[in-house]
Amino acid sequence: QVQLAESGGGLVQPGGSLRLSCGVSGSIGSIYAMGWYRQAPGKQRELVAGLTASGTTNYRDPVKGRFTISRDNAKNTVYLQMNSLKPEDTAVYYCNVVPNIGRTYWGQGTQVTVSS
Repeated sequence: QVQLAESGGGLVQPGGSLRLSCGVSGSIGSIYAMGWYRQAPGKQRELVAGLTASGTTNYRDPVKGRFTISRDNAKNTVYLQMNSLKPEDTAVYYCNVVPNIGRTYWGQGTQVTVSS
């Protein structure tokens, strides 16, 4: 059974930093892409950052230059380093994994709150 375990969320002041982690366990096969999405109250879930197996990254415009997605293949973990956080970054952040074959997997979500 494939499981995604997220960690690293919390409360941070504006301008602060957090690093989210998402560990993938179970037999998932080869991975096409991994990513982080977020959903703020009353809004749709949106892609924040994506990383393909070939190393291509893409970021939502508001987070470019502030967020960095990376992956540790040995640990089967994907990270999201978030710097210069703003109140508008407040949301539940979800890890997403797209295998080459089969269904897409989601983490349970981790709350990020940016507030003074």
